[in-house]
Amino acid sequence: MAFFGGLQDILFQWESLGVFDFLLPFLLIFAVVFGILSSTRWLGDNNGVYVIIATVIGLISLRYQYFLSEFLSELFPRLGIGVAILLVLLILIGIFVSEDETRYWGWGLGALGGVIAIIVIWQTFDRLGYHTTFFGTDTAGLIILAVLLIGIIIAIGASGKRGPGDKSKGRSVLLPWRDFLSGKETK
Repeated sequence: MAFFGGLQDILFQWESLGVFDFLLPFLLIFAVVFGILSSTRWLGDNNGVYVIIATVIGLISLRYQYFLSEFLSELFPRLGIGVAILLVLLILIGIFVSEDETRYWGWGLGALGGVIAIIVIWQTFDRLGYHTTFFGTDTAGLIILAVLLIGIIIAIGASGKRGPGDKSKGRSVLLPWRDFLSGKETK
């Protein structure tokens, strides 16, 4: 039990040093921006430029420290709950659904993940008080309908038939950052 007290003291010390308010949000913003820039190769192959851009965006995002830290402290607990729900459903599907039917369940879990993401972001902005009349309850159904229609259009476009020699089969067109995160070279 002494280790837990020591760990708790370390976390309180990190909090007083600003690790959770400054360092971790900076590292998160830096990593996301650098990952997006280096995976898209938008400015060529010069990683130094990507580091500078990601550093500047990370530091600028810390200028209003309480907005970013409050937003992240409201967002990530809700995100954790959403991920836990998806994980439980994924485990249950893995137990009870046969392997050849998991593809269709994957599409359903992807759609559910999108809905959970919208709810998490919506509740985060609502909790922080940054909602406007456009994001009121009257337009919630319209926004969800628009997102579902866009998802259906993307699903139909992505499910087109490919020829036997097509090397892009099985590769995600919408999420090229998966290759970056897994360490594979993108072409």
